[in-house]
Amino acid sequence: MSGVAGAFLCASSEPSSRVIDQLKKMIPTLALRGQAGVAVSAFMQERGIRYGRAFQSNDNSVRIDGIEQDPRFRPHVAIAQIRSGGDDCDVQSIPIRHFAISLDGALVNAHELRSELLSQGPLIDANTDAELLLRWIERSCEREYWRHGLPADYEAIFRELDDRIDGAISALLLDKNGDLVAYRNRSGLRPLETMRASNGLLLFASENCAFAGLEGETQQLLPGSIQRVDAKTGGRVDHTLNSRGCKAKLCAYETLYLGSPNTSVEGHSHRQTRHNIGLALGRFVAERLQADPLLIPPIVSSMPNTGGPYADGLFESLAEQGVLAERSDVVATQFLERTLLGRAGARQSRIAQKYRVSEPAVAKRTIIVVDEALIRGDTSKAVTTMLLAAGAKAVHWAIGSPPIVAPHYYGMGIDTLDELAFWQALKRLPPELRAQCLRFHRMDPPALKIIESNIATAIQAATITYLPFRAFVSILANRLEGIDLSPFTLEMPTPAGRQRADRNLEAVLAALPVNTRLRSAS
Repeated sequence: MSGVAGAFLCASSEPSSRVIDQLKKMIPTLALRGQAGVAVSAFMQERGIRYGRAFQSNDNSVRIDGIEQDPRFRPHVAIAQIRSGGDDCDVQSIPIRHFAISLDGALVNAHELRSELLSQGPLIDANTDAELLLRWIERSCEREYWRHGLPADYEAIFRELDDRIDGAISALLLDKNGDLVAYRNRSGLRPLETMRASNGLLLFASENCAFAGLEGETQQLLPGSIQRVDAKTGGRVDHTLNSRGCKAKLCAYETLYLGSPNTSVEGHSHRQTRHNIGLALGRFVAERLQADPLLIPPIVSSMPNTGGPYADGLFESLAEQGVLAERSDVVATQFLERTLLGRAGARQSRIAQKYRVSEPAVAKRTIIVVDEALIRGDTSKAVTTMLLAAGAKAVHWAIGSPPIVAPHYYGMGIDTLDELAFWQALKRLPPELRAQCLRFHRMDPPALKIIESNIATAIQAATITYLPFRAFVSILANRLEGIDLSPFTLEMPTPAGRQRADRNLEAVLAALPVNTRLRSAS
């Protein structure tokens, strides 16, 4: 869970401060992808690559230590990696002699790649996926090209790499000559956008919200391809890597949670999609409220910082169906950092520090908290506890997605089934009900209500209302083939991901008090 950005000056051979200035404008727009730090690498002819770190102030202004302090260092290209938190988060730049890289995503088969590199010789500084990829690329260059006095053939290098890795990778690679290579692997789970701006800059970013206010030609880098930009001419060449295998799909978390509301993908606005989900979700919430009317209208509150469009849509939907409610955000954050990543203890501490509630507003009121997903349940439980402690009469949760039933090995830090709220609830069910719920996205409405009730009890909420899978896919119907729905189906989008998920599922089912066979999920 991170983001990348890059700026390359094509219009002039003269060094310029415009590259760094543009990068500093792009970094805040991608802040929702990670708040643990921003690593920056920049290149200037005859001065090579320099590495720095960006810091963002409350007013969104950015300074880049290690690069900006030298006014004579005016690079023609710079890249940034916006890092999220986590136990292995390293916000330093990742230089390995001849390269620097900015990476979004994760490798599922990192262990196999590391073992292969170790068989070729000692491996230093390859603890993260980014370092591992850099080592792999560097060794390929040394073995096939540099020792023979040849320039690196990045098309061949990345074609082999794309055939070998399993996971979700979008990356910007800066080499010792100032050439830039943008890469998106075959799975397509992580996006990568480019723009040829009218101001002479070629721009790269995880999301096109980073190009706001600029004019120019935009396009997505296709899955299984690279774009190479020549340092001397500024010319760019696209190469399709001709990879075969899994069909490219964008991760559902991009639309639901990770991407900025200001981003659009192939003309589909995240903000509008989330609003439409809220509208659909409101119809199910209205049914519950009409079955048990409240004397005082409930307060509809979003979870910051991406829940606003969901809550707006839900509130509008309630009004259309004649259900009185108030729209007011009674949950606020003290800082932006996501609390999804990291070990349980560290997450709990950050959650307790992050969220605050408006005590006067919630006293003796029923609160409907609207969120995009309920993953582990630790954040929702903490917020429920805070609201009840502040005097709320009851807390209901409205979730803009179906139940999350699957780990996510592709950069979201969700590694096991056991940590998910769905599986914790399922363990408490008798075998006959457990089998119904193991149909996952195909479970019947009564089974979904059982899961909702059990998770609500676990987080001390009055109720939980999920958006049923069929309603969810109907909103995405016209682009469903291009979205990975594995969080709701447990059908992983890559071979190594499927093998890992199958092992995880078998282990969890075998450990249940009464064994439920795998065929129960079919």
